[in-house]
Amino acid sequence: MSQDYKIVHGCIRVLDLEKSIEFYEDALNFEVARRSDYPEDEFTLVFLKGPDSDFEIELTYNYDREEPYEIGDGFSHFAVVVDDIEEAHQEHKESGYEVTDIYTVGDEADGGLYFISDPDGYEVEIIQK
Repeated sequence: MSQDYKIVHGCIRVLDLEKSIEFYEDALNFEVARRSDYPEDEFTLVFLKGPDSDFEIELTYNYDREEPYEIGDGFSHFAVVVDDIEEAHQEHKESGYEVTDIYTVGDEADGGLYFISDPDGYEVEIIQK
């Protein structure tokens, strides 16, 4: 391969745009990087970016959608790292977000991970840095 490929964003479709933006801002400290409204095509795109990262999550909001999207069994999750997983886990639980317990996989004895669900049921993996 002669080109360098860099992943820049992942896209998910959401039912309630403002609720989704609030989740990613409040739960994960992401910020809206840009927003594009396409009223003639009846959709809006919002790109959210985490601190110290170039990767963005693209939220696609289709104006006429009334039913939740079926996430399916092919997509799994996004992942973010934190400095203090215990503190992050406690904050998410106290905020009323749906979270799993902290656990480790295989021989990973330090740190651990857990999952938090966004308003549409997409999972975000929280990993100890």
